[in-house]
Amino acid sequence: MKTKVNSIPSLSRRDFLKLAGLGLGTLALNPINQVLPLPEFPEGDLLARNCTGGKVTIRSAPDVNSSIVKEVYEDTVLSWLREVPAINPDYNNPFNQRWVETPEGYVYSPNLQPVRNMPNTPMSGLSGEYAGGFWAEVTVPYVNLIMEGNSEWASRLTNDGYTPRFYYSQVLWIDQIKAGDGGQTLYRINERYGNPGDLFWADGAAFRPIAEEEVAPLSPDVAPDEKIIKIDVTRQTLGCYESGREVFFCRVSTGALFNYLGERVDIWETPLGEHSTHHKYVSLRMAAGTLETGYEEPGVGWTTFIVGSGVAIHSVHWHNDFGKPRSHGCINCRPQDAKWIFRWTTPACSLAQGEVGWTDWKSGSTHVIVTERKY
Repeated sequence: MKTKVNSIPSLSRRDFLKLAGLGLGTLALNPINQVLPLPEFPEGDLLARNCTGGKVTIRSAPDVNSSIVKEVYEDTVLSWLREVPAINPDYNNPFNQRWVETPEGYVYSPNLQPVRNMPNTPMSGLSGEYAGGFWAEVTVPYVNLIMEGNSEWASRLTNDGYTPRFYYSQVLWIDQIKAGDGGQTLYRINERYGNPGDLFWADGAAFRPIAEEEVAPLSPDVAPDEKIIKIDVTRQTLGCYESGREVFFCRVSTGALFNYLGERVDIWETPLGEHSTHHKYVSLRMAAGTLETGYEEPGVGWTTFIVGSGVAIHSVHWHNDFGKPRSHGCINCRPQDAKWIFRWTTPACSLAQGEVGWTDWKSGSTHVIVTERKY
């Protein structure tokens, strides 16, 4: 979600999330059929969205000491030309030394979500296999929302001119379709899991229906007890193994040891030890804590829980900082990586199911080992 550019100069991601919904009360008063059309985004096969919730700096070179070209605010979308290594490594942040070259200069890569602009031809109605609704993925950098009605969550927020949005790669449930006054086809988003009652309308061109074959199980002939996930919190890596052979590898972000104030927060650590997959969701609204210290994030796709206290492997659209610990205990992955893991782990979860959970974690589950390296 997006906050006004002149409201707060610099925020942590979680503080930004708390404040970003502040305008829902005002927007709820607007007619639903006045949903804004999709914005115009830059040209390019690959684009970059400022996903920090604050300003980011464009520099003349991939170097923190190079001259500043300009600053851009949250949700600004730039053309992503290529990713390059830092000229002079920043030893204050040794995890990521990648920069993105844009037409105007260079931006530190963890601050930019890689996105594409691929609008779709919306469906005119729900029928056939889609009669009861369907899962869809956002395929544009972002889409503006209008809220239908009100909720306990929205009642806590003020009406100070903010714009709620969904972002590229988020996975949502669509349960209604209607025509808007501007000639658009509008989709209603009604999250199936974790939703406190919020309903949103958005331009249907932003959403691509997900096909059942996209979530078909991977390596279904491999016995569950032959599949193992190994997560290294020191190196921030995840590997998937079949009969001892690594078949998939990705960088991740596990639990942060310190908050943005530099204070140690032990409860955010990803639990070490042996775990098992036990609950999976195609998409889930995640929320925890209080208004002051907690967080709430809709549309978290490809969520695979591995610890009963709520620790999961899941997709992330709010940062590109994989390789650095920064979660509240979960294992953050790129959306495509989280989807692969979701499909590969057992038991399988189809789109028709939407979720699958079981109590006998040792029977049919995928074994997960979380370790750290001692030097």
